[in-house]
Amino acid sequence: MGEFDMVDRQRDLEGKRVLVTAGPTQEAIDPVRFISNHSTGRMGYAIAEVARDRGARVVLVSGPVSLEAPEGVELVSIVSAQDLFDAVSARYAECDVVVAAAAVADYRPKTVADNKMKKKDGDLSIELERTPDTLSWLGAHRVAGQRLCGFSMETCNVLENSRGKLTRKNVDMICANSLREEGAGFGTATNHLTLISREHEVDLPMLSKADAADALLTELFSLDPLPASTEGE
Repeated sequence: MGEFDMVDRQRDLEGKRVLVTAGPTQEAIDPVRFISNHSTGRMGYAIAEVARDRGARVVLVSGPVSLEAPEGVELVSIVSAQDLFDAVSARYAECDVVVAAAAVADYRPKTVADNKMKKKDGDLSIELERTPDTLSWLGAHRVAGQRLCGFSMETCNVLENSRGKLTRKNVDMICANSLREEGAGFGTATNHLTLISREHEVDLPMLSKADAADALLTELFSLDPLPASTEGE
């Protein structure tokens, strides 16, 4: 875990099952091209590793990244937002916690070309459609005692937008961070998170992603989980 020393950490999550999503998704345009984002997966992988070190059984649903699979963690590799939804919806009910740290594409091409699209004169338009909203689905189908946590990366109105997401998604906590802040966001070794719940907000300092993950899990497990959902019944 690098600078984050877990040697003396009490295994306080023993017996808990934690599902973490991480990394980007890739939405195919044709066999060569896709829509994606700059997520490296480092925050989600740090959460998975810290949860493991604190004694939890961890499932990591990961988009395409260059990181090594963490030892002692069940890795489920996915590519698209649909893949991620399928993997999470098949496993969420047996988990005590779901931390949705993946940067999931909100849109995908409505039609995927069978062959490489050749360059032509003039502009090209690609019609997009919404991808499955996994976090909203989880909020509508949560089971008793389950804690749900999402991420909100913003470029403006960080806290305001993140508070709205907490309510809309029906989750216990949103981890807000800004892409504009140096040292936070994609591709960095550190992160600055504000942990937003219905009870309060905790503004963490700039931390290593492992330390941020540890604080996130401690805060999440301190919250009383929201009631089980009835929409899916």
